[in-house]
Amino acid sequence: MNIEAKICGLSTAETVRTALDAGASYVGFVFYPPSPRNISIEKAAELAEIVKEDALKVGVFVNPDDALLHDVFKQVDLDVIQLHGNETVERVQYIRNRFSKIVMKAISVASLSDIARAKEYQTKVDMLLFDAKAPLEMDDALPGGNGLSFDWNLISGYQWHVPWMLSGGLDEANVAKAIKISGAKIVDVSSGIEVKPGQKDVTKIKSFIKAVEATQND
Repeated sequence: MNIEAKICGLSTAETVRTALDAGASYVGFVFYPPSPRNISIEKAAELAEIVKEDALKVGVFVNPDDALLHDVFKQVDLDVIQLHGNETVERVQYIRNRFSKIVMKAISVASLSDIARAKEYQTKVDMLLFDAKAPLEMDDALPGGNGLSFDWNLISGYQWHVPWMLSGGLDEANVAKAIKISGAKIVDVSSGIEVKPGQKDVTKIKSFIKAVEATQND
């Protein structure tokens, strides 16, 4: 089984090159100012030039308006729009039709009811992403990248109509277990390869992808 990796929240040329050299299939750039991983459109354009066609370039957005999407796409050659906010099914469908990009909707998961909500989106998107829902009492919680995981058994055995990614609290130590339990064929990491929020570590990037590749021999 071929397992792919997405390295998200990249902001430097060094970490982008490391992710590509290690074999990442997706690289993610965050366009959300409250996040410590947020980067400017100009910087993202520079990094996208490094990526070229070596991986799919993902833009992470939280409840974006059309103006932001237009501004980003004028300068950054993205392949995938990742919607990580409270976007409605109708809004997601509109963005998919309007911008003619691969659209992936992130679903925050804490219980089976969240899995049921994902079913509402799967016919309107090209991909799904399952991330951990931050608890209400968590201070300064972000839509994603909080370093939290959820019960992977919640999504085990589901047959989705579209490809999906597993995210939320993954790192080199737990990714093999997460893949085995959930059945994920694509895994997404951000905080699990950082030395502090927003600062990626090249050694951790390499180790994470190596751990993912090791599962293919199990």
